[in-house]
Order: sequence, then C-alpha cells, then structure tokens
Amino acid sequence: MSKVYTTAVVIIPPKAIWEGIQEIRRKHDRQFNRWMPHITLLYPFKPQSDFSKLEPLFSTICKEIEIFEISLHKFKYFHHGKQKYTLWLNPEPGNLIEFLQNKLLEIVPDCNDVNLYKNGFTPHLSVGQIQGKNNLKTVLRILQDKWSSLQFKLTSICFIARENVKLSEFKIKKEFKLK
Repeated sequence: MSKVYTTAVVIIPPKAIWEGIQEIRRKHDRQFNRWMPHITLLYPFKPQSDFSKLEPLFSTICKEIEIFEISLHKFKYFHHGKQKYTLWLNPEPGNLIEFLQNKLLEIVPDCNDVNLYKNGFTPHLSVGQIQGKNNLKTVLRILQDKWSSLQFKLTSICFIARENVKLSEFKIKKEFKLK
C-alpha cells in the first residue's frame, strides 16, 4: 500500500471552538482554504481506495483509547531556516496525543513521515506561516496576549481526503469514536 498527500488522519476540534482559531488562520495561514483546523496524526496517508480495509483496524484501536480533554493555551513555532516559521497552538497533554499516534502507527507503520522530523512527532495545530524573526516575535506576543485558552474533549479522530487538484479542500471521509 502506497501513501498519498491527498489523505490524512487528524484530530479536528469541534466547530463550536473554531472561531478564534479561524480568525488567526484567515490572516496568517496560506492553507486556510485547503485544511480545516486540525492536529495531524498521520500524513501522508493511504489512498482512499484503502480506507474500507483500514476502517475495522482503526475502529478497534480507537475503541481502546479513553476520551480525554485537549487544551490549547500557548502558541509555539517551528523554524524552517531562512527566517521562515510555522506558528502553531500547542495541544496539551501532548503525551496522550503521542500515545494515540503511536497506536495508529501499529496499523500503518510506513505512514510515519511526521515522526521523521529532527525532534520527532510534535502534536500541533498550525495557525499560520510567518516570515522574519522580528515579525514572528511581534505576532506571537500579540496573539498570546489576546488568546483565551480553548478546551475540548477528544472523542474521535478522522480520515480526511481531498481531490488531487490544485484548489481542492480536505473533507471528512470517516470518523472513529474513542472509548
């Protein structure tokens, strides 16, 4: 089974808390129209044609994972060199998200691309891309000062997919409930 960049496994916060996140993303995230607010677990992922054979395996794993609360308190960033940064919200507790992701990797161990970064898998909810260290510091300070923490119960994860065309948007294809 191969991997494609048109599918992913993600955590999607409930729409009821999207407003503050989307306000930031609308201004700073060039991928605003492609992706919904999300925390990536596996990307790239298997083609949609493999979903039906993967669904029972993912369903079984998810039924073993207890529902837990995720808090979005603090902004952080990844530095990509040449004064390019990705700004993100830090979902806590990260260790429970990492545990969930590790359990999913038992099903599809070759979908570990997000684990291959220098610091390994880092749970995050991207809100934008920033150019320039001074600009980053300013934007971070303003956002953090205005930010009101958000919390939500993680009750499910999703398979999402998009068409393989330039402006296509990711859509939920399958949702897996946790225990």
